Amino acid sequence: MEPQLTLMAVHAHPDDEVLGTGGLLARCAEEGIRTVLVTCTNGEAGDDAGGLKPTDPGHDAAGVARRRLAELQESAGLLDIGHVELLGHRDSGMEGWDTNGHPEAFANVPVEQAAKRLAELMERYRPQVVVTYDENGGYGHPDHIQAHRVAVAAAESTGIPDKLYYTAVPRSGARQLMEFLKLAGEDLAGVELPDDFGVPDEMITSVVDVSAYVERKVKALEAHASQGENIFLLRLPEEARRLALGAEVFIRHFSRVDAPDHEDDLFAGLRG
Repeated sequence: MEPQLTLMAVHAHPDDEVLGTGGLLARCAEEGIRTVLVTCTNGEAGDDAGGLKPTDPGHDAAGVARRRLAELQESAGLLDIGHVELLGHRDSGMEGWDTNGHPEAFANVPVEQAAKRLAELMERYRPQVVVTYDENGGYGHPDHIQAHRVAVAAAESTGIPDKLYYTAVPRSGARQLMEFLKLAGEDLAGVELPDDFGVPDEMITSVVDVSAYVERKVKALEAHASQGENIFLLRLPEEARRLALGAEVFIRHFSRVDAPDHEDDLFAGLRG
């Protein structure tokens, strides 16, 4: 009997699952592929119900975690994610925040300790494909970088995944979106992208068409209402959202099976 095709996405916080992998998860579920989302932290460093930032006195970290985990379950339902697994670590907050120094912050957990727990999940689900962030965590967030380290360590220690991918934003795509918004007359005050934002296009190995799932991705983003103020894409016009959310892009870190250099299917080489 052939093993069930399984995708595992390893993310840092509640809401991270949507932008780079929400369409992939929904598409795979529709194709009958088992989908597993591993969320490493509880999101304590988000805004609380009173609008307080984690650096503000009186910030309710426990309340934020409860709300964000509830939002995660709603988002997962909208994306038809089959299994949600929580590692339960504490959100480290953005680079440079005082929350980075909390002894229980995810970024301060020994990699081998967190990787052991993730390896147990890989043993249970046997994913052929694992997706996480690159070594810079996409944009330097300490928890994203730690999620990368943990996912790579678990994949290497178990030898289970046949293919490991990093989410990516192609440099040309980011520039195209900004040019589109400028031509559309959108107010981009305070939205500046550095020249080196995103990854060089030649590094991209895999582009998945998820245009059929854009509306579901938007609804999943909206489910994370407590952090809505921080989700820039929700403020964009519909056409710009389709441009930004209609494809998901990856860099293949390794493949143990024969697969084309450039793919439109992360399960290329694995389907019977």
